[in-house]
Amino acid sequence: MRKVTVAGQEILLARVRGSFYAADSKCAHMGGDLSQGTLEGSVITCPVHHSQYSLVDGHVVRWTDWTGLKAGFSKLLKSPRGIKTYPVKVEAGRVLVSVD
Repeated sequence: MRKVTVAGQEILLARVRGSFYAADSKCAHMGGDLSQGTLEGSVITCPVHHSQYSLVDGHVVRWTDWTGLKAGFSKLLKSPRGIKTYPVKVEAGRVLVSVD
């Protein structure tokens, strides 16, 4: 897993069980650098507030690791939203990401 720049955009590129995934490198919750997070299967966890996203389609797996009133307040300030994912293909040993 690493952060790469594609057409001026910072993209998280990860390889999971032989498949490549590309997504925004910034967390939709508080802008944490997802390339500094942890990857378990195809789920990336933000290093800041532990929001989790699927790299397959960008959907929110967990918005934060907060519970109770703190979690409710967090959702009032910023509603859960996923991260953008990008098509990836491998040609001639090169990983290509389309950001159009």
